[in-house]
Amino acid sequence: MEALPLHHCKLHKWQAFIHRIHAFIHSIALISIIYYRLSSIFLPAALPWLLVFVSEIFLSLLWLFCAAFTWRPVSRTVFPERLSPGDELPAIDVFVCTADPKAEPPLGVMNTVLSVMALDYPPEKLSVYLSDDGGASVTLRSLRETRRFSRAWVPFCREFGVVNRCPEAFFAEAHDSSSVEFLDEKERIKREYERFRERLRVVGEEEEDATIGNGQNHPPSIEVIGEGQSGIDAANGSKVEVPLVVYVSREKRPSSPHHFKAGALNTLLRVSGLISNSPYILVLDCDMYSNDPSSARQAMCFHLDPTISSSLAFVQFPQKFHNLSNNDIYTSALATFFEVKWRGMDGLRGPVLSGTCFYIKRKALYGMTITPKDVDITKLRDSFGPSSYQFTSSLTRSSINGNTDLVDSLLKETESVASCAYEKDTQWGKDIGFMYNSVVEDYATGFMLHCRGWSSVFCNPARAAFLGSATTNLNDTLVQGTRWNSGLLDCLLSRFCPLIYGLPRMPILDCFCYAYLAAQPLYCLPAWCLAVVPQLCLLNNLPIYPKVSSPWFMIYAFAFISPLAKYLWDVVISGGTTQTWWNEWRMWMIKSITAYFYGSLDAVMKLIGIRKASFIPTSKVVDEEQLNRYQKGIFDFQASPIFLVPLVTLTMLNMLALTSGIAKVLVVGRLRLLDEFFGQVFVSFFILLVNYPIVEGMVFRKDKGGISLRVTMLSALHAVVVVTLSFICFLPVKDRISHPAR
Repeated sequence: MEALPLHHCKLHKWQAFIHRIHAFIHSIALISIIYYRLSSIFLPAALPWLLVFVSEIFLSLLWLFCAAFTWRPVSRTVFPERLSPGDELPAIDVFVCTADPKAEPPLGVMNTVLSVMALDYPPEKLSVYLSDDGGASVTLRSLRETRRFSRAWVPFCREFGVVNRCPEAFFAEAHDSSSVEFLDEKERIKREYERFRERLRVVGEEEEDATIGNGQNHPPSIEVIGEGQSGIDAANGSKVEVPLVVYVSREKRPSSPHHFKAGALNTLLRVSGLISNSPYILVLDCDMYSNDPSSARQAMCFHLDPTISSSLAFVQFPQKFHNLSNNDIYTSALATFFEVKWRGMDGLRGPVLSGTCFYIKRKALYGMTITPKDVDITKLRDSFGPSSYQFTSSLTRSSINGNTDLVDSLLKETESVASCAYEKDTQWGKDIGFMYNSVVEDYATGFMLHCRGWSSVFCNPARAAFLGSATTNLNDTLVQGTRWNSGLLDCLLSRFCPLIYGLPRMPILDCFCYAYLAAQPLYCLPAWCLAVVPQLCLLNNLPIYPKVSSPWFMIYAFAFISPLAKYLWDVVISGGTTQTWWNEWRMWMIKSITAYFYGSLDAVMKLIGIRKASFIPTSKVVDEEQLNRYQKGIFDFQASPIFLVPLVTLTMLNMLALTSGIAKVLVVGRLRLLDEFFGQVFVSFFILLVNYPIVEGMVFRKDKGGISLRVTMLSALHAVVVVTLSFICFLPVKDRISHPAR
């Protein structure tokens, strides 16, 4: 009898048809605009005309790359009930990464650890590794307490089929149940959890500022947590099965590069290869707890499917968040991003690796297929490092979960593979493991896997598999965005540029998707240009768009409305609203001026050697006042002036341009100016309309979250300087227009 399929893939033909029709029509409009600009390039105001033309070319190219995402959208359904019994399932190693207990409080990290320890998967086939890149003793002690509490939490979840297996989230929910036994047990576990929280609080107070050395200078420390290294303890006279839990703090020295999160993950890859060596790995950020215990079985529906398993590298789940407001003014949900772009890439070679929430095949990360037959140990050591026989032999050995004696014997080598000198003169970060050529190791690693012929799939179940903490203030959102965009542009400017390295190795549509993501920071160039040049030209009576009475104006109007309408449709079919669409446009403008710009600047400075790469973890500490404003949909402008001054300066410039344009029509009474300058007036109006919260924060708000007087005055000074310089620079142009015969 033929086995039933483990998953089903559905191609959304009607969506693909609409996407392609829109792409065809919009491309005609863009070609027409390019023709219009080229045919009118020799005008008196040549420089501003050329700047706007270059901006339109940039936007057209980025739109072309982005169109590849929607070429073949698919969705997938899994059937985990059709999997083999638990004892036939492959083992899984879980990697959880943390770096700073002050930015990432241990209670949240340990809730993530507990949630994955309680996955609906055979406990003897689960091993949980916590990477502590800060080498903080508070994290180690907290993990010991977590292992102790798990002996009560894990059996409770399994016995009563608890769905939300993150304790903090579970006890925050209301549970209606007629089972007296469940309610009594829940109260007992809740008391245990409160004692667990108190122990973590005490540990935090006792270990404040105490680390193993310090965050950037400490020796390696590996510890298998618990009395029984196999994960089986005696509790209340009965055996309680919990997964293996391992604490890993790699060696860090100021003189040695540590490669940020990618370096930590590669250390976990080697340490776990010695201890458990599971064929599949789940990678999670420290705040991204398991919200659905069946995620491992869902992932195995793809990894164990014989029709795709041989070429499948990873299963990517979307990043979703538990602390979003209904309005989500900072657009942290990323719903449209995953629903449209990742679903579209799933119809090609597969989505990009997204940093967290993915189940990846170990051998895909090793960069080669290694079999016991004819293994050259010397060659393996040249690539994988100078380990003793145990690690190199683990490359051809199957999982050893449950083999306590073997685990004990291999622990001695773990500190060697976690040392900062181990990777010297090896292929780690180049051809093996997570890539080192960018701080966005997920993008770089996924790109290399796809270039090598591996595929990936996007699994987006109705219930979110994982839930994390989204940024809930403007400053953290922009700092995070700056880091991401710096890393993405690193990839574009490196020898691994998708359009150069990728084209010979993967289909062109996949290359376009990767190229769009890597070139996304360059949105800052047209954004800055279109927020400044049309406005300065308006102030100086220099038209740069067609007259309203010209047929070309309709082409421009269509090219403006078309992507807005198309993106609204994308948002709606992704489950969003018009408010979501409006918020995303606003944040796109804000990020283009700030995060994209500073990310691009940082990448260029690193390229020419002025700056070194850096990585600042996004803070998970919640400020109650900022959170309260976020929940109410009120912008919090307690951000760095480096972000606020450009935003406020450009807002003032557009306010001045809009006022000037309206005055020329209403006060001077020259209606022909409206025909000539309507495009520029409308651009300023649209920018101000979308970014009204900035106007409100600058003019009307007096609370702590408003824009400070210092930032407003500094921005006003910048705006005055820019306008004055424009008057000076445009004098010769205006003179040539006024006296064309000269």
